[in-house]
Amino acid sequence: MKRAIVTGGAGLIGTGICAGLVAAGYEVASFDMAGKTHVIDGVRAIECDVSDEASVEISIAELGWETIDLLVNNAGATAGALGTPLLDLSLADWRRITDSHLTGTFLMTRATAPLMPSGSAILNMASTRAFQSEKNSEAYAASKGGIVALTHALAVSLGPKIRVNAIAPGWITNATELSEEDEAQHPAGRVGRPQDITDAVLYLAQAASSPGRS
Repeated sequence: MKRAIVTGGAGLIGTGICAGLVAAGYEVASFDMAGKTHVIDGVRAIECDVSDEASVEISIAELGWETIDLLVNNAGATAGALGTPLLDLSLADWRRITDSHLTGTFLMTRATAPLMPSGSAILNMASTRAFQSEKNSEAYAASKGGIVALTHALAVSLGPKIRVNAIAPGWITNATELSEEDEAQHPAGRVGRPQDITDAVLYLAQAASSPGRS
């Protein structure tokens, strides 16, 4: 059985990814500040602050896996990440947001890469905000842009043994009461759903079983 770690596994996108991986036959662990909150059955929940080096090391040791086939770096602070004006953005909040998204991706990748056999995959959660910003999103946009750059650097450093890709979600929601204007602003004609991201994760994870494929 293949093994996968999903960071931020208790969130909207994370729970969907965890469920999809369990259904696909993976043994799944969720690393999240929320611990067991909102984590589905069949997923091992470990409380972890991915932005803290010691917490990552302790969580990997607690998990006790000798090998890891898939790492999904999905964690990141959302509170205050969007909507805070630049002049009101404190250094502490800047660091909280960038550390949870970008530094967490680095720390988790560095900790798990030695445990990943040939054909493994790392998937980093970027965002459309890395390419098309909106007002008052400086810390979040910088974090996601950094993840894009980190991803292609890791792909060169770790490939072809480990394939590294990024997924850039736009607006993802489970809400059902959306206006026609909300739906129409997307090229696909609708707002994104968690299942869309799960499908991308499953595709890229499967492609990883054949080194050299793109």
